[in-house]
Parts: sequence; structure tokens; C-alpha cells
Amino acid sequence: MAKLRVGVVSPEREIWSGEADMVIAKTVDGEIGIMPKHAPVIGVLVEGGLLRIKRSDGESDLVAAVHGGFLSVADDEVSILAELAELGSEVDVSRAKSALERAQASVEGGQDGENAEDATAGAKRARARLRAAGEEVG
Repeated sequence: MAKLRVGVVSPEREIWSGEADMVIAKTVDGEIGIMPKHAPVIGVLVEGGLLRIKRSDGESDLVAAVHGGFLSVADDEVSILAELAELGSEVDVSRAKSALERAQASVEGGQDGENAEDATAGAKRARARLRAAGEEVG
């Protein structure tokens, strides 16, 4: 069976690269599933979205929190160019929970303008990090 070559990078580092059977990402146009022989496409990734990389051969699927960036598909190669990304296995759950609590307190505290947008974005990032780590988020 054909495989996808997948690379996930951020400005700081290469997050992951390898072969996969399927990649699922959330773009501004909705969720997209990519399998071998997929038509070429470019998508804009949402802030606070999840990236799922489905692998076979008994390897567990990878889940990452992705915060903005782009996805490119061509010739069975998937490139994820994320502004910020973190594998679920790398998430510090207690730190992410604390960040979510702080962001929610700021939003509920009635912040206005840019502070409210920052708090809302921070909450999205924290929720995505927790979901990537396999935590239930309310």
C-alpha cells in the first residue's frame, strides 16, 4: 500500500517526519483528510487545531496541537509548516491546565480589545495542547 511522506516543522525545529497512511488537519475551510494519491492542495491551518497522523504497522497515531501555519500536499508528500506545534507526548499537562485557567479568567474578567483577543487565543492554544495530550477539555 502506498504511503505518505509527512513532515511537520515550526520555525524552532522539526516536530516530526516519517511515513503515514493518513493525515487529518483542521484548516480555515474545515477538516481535511489526506491519503495517498490525494490531489495537490494548500491549506491554511487554524489557531488551536489538532493534527492527527495515522500510522500503520502497530505504531500508535501521533496527535499534535498546531497553532496556525500552512499545509501543502503534492505527490504523496504532506508538509505542515506550523507557526507553533507540539506533539501530544510533549505537552506539560499541568502547565497547559494552568494556562487555560489563566486565559479563561482573563476572558471572564471582561478584558477588552487586544487583551481579550490574546486571552481567547491563549485559551484555544491551551485547549488544543490538552486535547493533543489526550486530556478531556470542558
